[in-house]
Amino acid sequence: MPDLLLELFSEEIPARMQSKAADDLRKMVTDKLVAEGLVYEGAKAFVTPRRLALTVHGIPQRQPDLKQERKGPKVGAPDAAVQGFLKAAGLKSLDEAKIQRDPKGDFYIALLEKEGRPAIDVIAEIIPLIIRTFPWPKQMRWGERSARNGALTWVRPLHSIIATFGPETEEPDVVKFDIAGIEAGQTTRGHRFMAPAEFSVRRFEDYVSKLEAAKVVLDPERRKDIILTEAKNLAFAQGFELVEDQVLLDEVAGLVEWPVVLMGSFDESFLSIPGEVIRATIRNNQKCFVVRDPKTGKLASKFILTANVEATDGGKAIVAGNERVIRARLSDAKFFYETDLKTKLEDRLPKFAQIVFHEKLGTQAERIARIGKLAAELAPLVGADVAKTKRAAQLAKADLLTEVVGEFPEVQGLMGRYYALAQGEDGSVAAAIEDHYKPQGPADRVPTDPVAIAVALADKLDILTGFWSIDEKPTGSKDPFALRRAALGVIRLVNDNGIRLPLLTAFAKAAKPHDGKDLLAFFADRLKVQLRDQGARHDLVDAVFALEGQDDLLMVVRRVEALGKFLDSDDGKNLLAGTKRASNILAIEEKKDKRTFTGAPDASLFKVDEEKALAAAIAQVKTEAGAAVGQEDFASAMSAMAKLRPAVDAFFDKVKVNDDDKAVRENRLKLLNEIREATRAVADFSKIQD
Repeated sequence: MPDLLLELFSEEIPARMQSKAADDLRKMVTDKLVAEGLVYEGAKAFVTPRRLALTVHGIPQRQPDLKQERKGPKVGAPDAAVQGFLKAAGLKSLDEAKIQRDPKGDFYIALLEKEGRPAIDVIAEIIPLIIRTFPWPKQMRWGERSARNGALTWVRPLHSIIATFGPETEEPDVVKFDIAGIEAGQTTRGHRFMAPAEFSVRRFEDYVSKLEAAKVVLDPERRKDIILTEAKNLAFAQGFELVEDQVLLDEVAGLVEWPVVLMGSFDESFLSIPGEVIRATIRNNQKCFVVRDPKTGKLASKFILTANVEATDGGKAIVAGNERVIRARLSDAKFFYETDLKTKLEDRLPKFAQIVFHEKLGTQAERIARIGKLAAELAPLVGADVAKTKRAAQLAKADLLTEVVGEFPEVQGLMGRYYALAQGEDGSVAAAIEDHYKPQGPADRVPTDPVAIAVALADKLDILTGFWSIDEKPTGSKDPFALRRAALGVIRLVNDNGIRLPLLTAFAKAAKPHDGKDLLAFFADRLKVQLRDQGARHDLVDAVFALEGQDDLLMVVRRVEALGKFLDSDDGKNLLAGTKRASNILAIEEKKDKRTFTGAPDASLFKVDEEKALAAAIAQVKTEAGAAVGQEDFASAMSAMAKLRPAVDAFFDKVKVNDDDKAVRENRLKLLNEIREATRAVADFSKIQD
C-alpha cells in the first residue's frame, strides 16, 4: 500500500518546542486519516532545528465506499418536512426512498451511497488545514506573501513543503496543494552551511539517505546518541568522565542538524568556585557539558560543546569563541561568589521584611519566623537539636538574596550550605539549609539528618497550612503554589525516616488557622497517589483514614500494608465479603426502621449455636485485635481478625436475620453491627472495594 512523506521546512524551530511539535504532527495527520476512513499501518515523526517530517506507511489508495441510511419524517408528515428530508438526502422524489416500520410508526428512509475518493485527494485537503491550525505555543507572521495569501502564521518562516504519496514499487506522486503561496513538491535543502543546495526526494528512505549525505541527521534520538557517545569518548580520551545531563542533551540535540562534539578548557583558577556554579554557568550560558576527574570526583577545567558544522580548522575557532564567552561568564560567577562571601547570611535577613511572600500571608520575614517557630516545636518529635534547628530555620532562606542565587535560582539552598560552612556554621545547620527544600519530586533525595527533617517539614507544613487558611487550594490540574508537591514531600519525609508525626497536631502548631480535617483529606489523596505508584490499593487508604483519629502517616501506611496482605488471603477475602453482607443488611433494615442497631446484643435472646459462636468470636477478636493495634502490631491484628471468618460464614449459612420475633430480629441486627464494629479496629471495611 502507498506511503506518505511530509516535510515542513522552515527557519529554526526553538528546541523546547520540537518534541511536542513532532508528536502533534503525527497525531493530527493520523487522526484525520482515520476519520476519513484511511486506516494506516504505521507512522513516525521526526524533527530537526529546521524541519518537521512525517512518514505514514500502509495507507489505502482510496477511501472505502460509504453506505448509510438516513431516517426521515414519518409517513404522512407535513410537506415541508418531507421536502426538507429530500433536499438533505439528495433525493429527487419519495420514490427514491423506502419505508421502514418501527414501534412508533412508518418512516421514510434514504439509502445513501458515497463513493470513496482517492487518498491523495483527501490528503491534499487534510495537510493545509493541519498547517493552518498547528498548535505552536508561539507563532509569527512574516513577509508580504502571508498577507496576500491568507495570513499564514507559523513558528518561524515556512520555506517549503514536501508531500509525496505512492506505493513503494512505483514513482510517488506529489500531493498537490498550495498554502500561503508555498506549493507542495518534493524538493528540500540540506545543512544550512555545509549543503545548502536544493535536492529532490521520492519517498522516506530516499529522503533520509539524501539528508544524511547533505549533513542532516533527521532522527533526534540518533543525534542524542551521537552527542552522548562522542562526548563520553572525548572525555575518556583525556582521562575524564562526562557529567551527564539529560535535559541539556535533549536541548542541544534540538540545536544542531549535524552534531560535532568538541572539547574546550577554562582557567583552573575558576575551580575555586563551587562546582555547581561552574556547571550552571557553562550550561545556562553556552549549553555545554562539564567533565570531572574520576579520581577525585571534582570538576576538571574542561567543557564539551556541540557544534553544528564540520569546520575546516577542526573546530579551533568555535572552541576559542566558546572559551572566551565561558571565561567571561565564569569571571562574573567568581565575582558574585566572592562578593557573597563578604556578607554573613544573618546580615541579609532584614531585607526580607520588605519582600512580600503573599499579600494575604505577609512578608518573607514573617514566613521565616513562622518556619522557625514550627521547626523548633517539631524538633523534639524528630529527634533534632532544638538550637540547631532554630538556627537552620533562621538562615534557610537567606541565600535567596545572594548574587549567585539571583543569577542561578536553581542553586538556592545549595549555595546557602556553602556560605554557611564558610562562615563556620555547624554541619547539620549547613546541611539543613540545602536540604530543607527536599524532596521536590518522586526521584529527589529525602533528607535524613534530624535538623534538616525538622526544617523541611516546617517549611512544607507552613506552605500548606498557610494557603489552606486563605482558601488557596489546588483545583483540578491547577496548583500554582505546588501544594501537592509539598504534601508529598511531607509524606516521604515521614515515611522514609520512620517518623511518628500526628498531622492534626502538626497543623495545630502552625501559626495560621485552617480546616485541619480538610487538609488531612488532602494528605489522604496525596498518600493514595504515592501508594498507587508503589502498587498499593488506594481504597485501603480510604478504609484506614475513615477511622477516627487516623492522622499518623507512618501508622496509616503500616496499617494499609498489613490490610493489603490480609485481603490477599482467603480469610481476608471471605471476611470482607461477610462484613459487606452484614453492612448491606444493616443499611436496608436501618432505612426501613429509621433507626440504628447499636448497643450490645442480649445473650439471652440467642436461639441457635451459630449466634452464640459469633458473639464469642467477636468478643475474642475485639480483645485480641484491640491489644495488637494498641501495640501497633497490625499483622497480629489481622491474624486476630481472621478468627471471625468461620463464625461469620456459619452465621449467614444457618441464621435468618429477619426473624418473625421482633426482639430476636433486633438482637441479630445488633450482632451484625458488632461484626462491623469489630472490623473497625483495623479499618472501615465499607470503604474497601470488592
